[in-house]
Amino acid sequence: MTPKSQPGLGRRLLRNPLAVGSVTVLLAIVLAALLAPVLTSWDPSQASAREILLPPGGEHLLGTDSAGRDILARLLHGTRFTLLGAVLVIGVAFVIAVPAGMIAGYFGGRIDAALSWISDLLMSIPNLVIVLAFITVLGPRTTIVMLIFGVLFAPGTYRLTRSATRAVRRELYIDAAQVSGLSDLRIIRRHVLRRVRSPLMIQASIAAGVAIVLQSSLDFLGVGDPRDPRWGQMINDAFLNIYRAPLMILWPGLAIGITVAALALLGSALRDEIEATSSRRGRSARVRPQAKPTDPAEGLLTIRGLRIAYGEVEVVHGVDLSVQPGEVLGVVGESGSGKSQTLFAALGLLSPGGRITEGAAWVDGQPVAWPGSPDSAVTALRGRTIGYVPQEPMANLDPSFTVGHQLVEPLRHHLKLSRSQARLRALELLKRVGIPDPERTFSAYPHQISGGMAQRVLIAGAISCSPRLLVADEPTTALDVTVQAEVLELLRGIQKDEGMGMIVITHNLGVVADICDRVAVMQNGQVVENGSVRDVFARPQHSYTKMLLASTLEGAASRVQLDSEAAR
Repeated sequence: MTPKSQPGLGRRLLRNPLAVGSVTVLLAIVLAALLAPVLTSWDPSQASAREILLPPGGEHLLGTDSAGRDILARLLHGTRFTLLGAVLVIGVAFVIAVPAGMIAGYFGGRIDAALSWISDLLMSIPNLVIVLAFITVLGPRTTIVMLIFGVLFAPGTYRLTRSATRAVRRELYIDAAQVSGLSDLRIIRRHVLRRVRSPLMIQASIAAGVAIVLQSSLDFLGVGDPRDPRWGQMINDAFLNIYRAPLMILWPGLAIGITVAALALLGSALRDEIEATSSRRGRSARVRPQAKPTDPAEGLLTIRGLRIAYGEVEVVHGVDLSVQPGEVLGVVGESGSGKSQTLFAALGLLSPGGRITEGAAWVDGQPVAWPGSPDSAVTALRGRTIGYVPQEPMANLDPSFTVGHQLVEPLRHHLKLSRSQARLRALELLKRVGIPDPERTFSAYPHQISGGMAQRVLIAGAISCSPRLLVADEPTTALDVTVQAEVLELLRGIQKDEGMGMIVITHNLGVVADICDRVAVMQNGQVVENGSVRDVFARPQHSYTKMLLASTLEGAASRVQLDSEAAR
């Protein structure tokens, strides 16, 4: 079956009430500007000494100003100048900044240094000083002022484009495009621009609102061209006559406020949709949420007939697993075999786009995952009933907080301990997992401890609330052999002391032989062999299991020992 294409950004925005509302308002404002001569017959510059400061009503729906000019006509015609000024600012800023930012971010080196120096220089000079200097020399020409603002807006847009381009530049598909012989210009145009255009759209909506406010501020100060009707000039006139005609200030104020608010809301909607893109990928083939399973399941963790898909691609095919209290299950297989995805589904940790299409999982007899299951089904069990030890310990500790802070917060949340009680508990846990100086480690940041100590900290966090089930995902990855042995001994000791069930996800058969009671071998999203470690290692039945056992050097002594014991 061919996967359905995901709807584009435009279609997704049409489903967003915030985006639809803001776009509708902006379209109405644009139409009012375009149809100004049709919507009113008054000349915005026609003054009348007999019709000064008339209240709303009659021939003048919104009244007249201090020169007897129709306020509605000036408001509608002023929309043209205001929107044109915003377009000029965005156009100039993007024409200068987008190519410069992509070139700097893509090539780096001296080009990046030179362009960034120019950008920093422009940002260091007060914008108002530059604008006033040009106005003094060239006169109060609004078009020139907006062009200058466009240049002054360019550094911010440049930085955004450069940052986004640098992030894309590190992607492997960029290297692949270079190897395939594509020119740098073609790569920038076809690959880089597609990735940076979304944040630029948000930047454009924000910049337009700021440009309108700045233009109106200058007009209010009398800097703009007095011959053209503008919202800022109308506010200035209304301010001077605030006691004689207080309603005059309402109309241009509403026009500015509504336009800027609509642009800000559109930018917010764009941001929300762009951030949600990754979580919507692969969901075109949604399954209808099924009812919560009612049949109870025995065991600490039970998985029955679990199927997981990303889009139309199924990655786990009908997996059955179970763990009893006090038992250690090893789930082994090569990368991509589906072992982590299977357990992540039971923990509610599937990546964006992943979904359960069939089957279910229970923890301690309570259903936690099924097609369409809510996150709340398993959230309440994390930490208290289920503990999790992730792989890559340094990547799973927040560098912004101390080790102690990251241990104390879950304790206070789950066990409702005071800060001092949680601190004492955290120090006890650090000592229990073999940290030689708990006080020092408690106060340290993640970069100040070794990888082995970081793994011990994660184990301490996983067991902090005495869970009944502990899931360890590749707990010895990236650790040297000596530290691996220490971590495995620590896990084995904690599991026996607490009597908890434990699942070890690994590709290392030596780890399975050392710590596990049973083993489930996975290949291509299926369990191909399941049984006690003694039986599977001594008498493997599936060809894939035999291949794994034949291809590993780690744990060979344990296999020989198991073979000799089985022969007795």
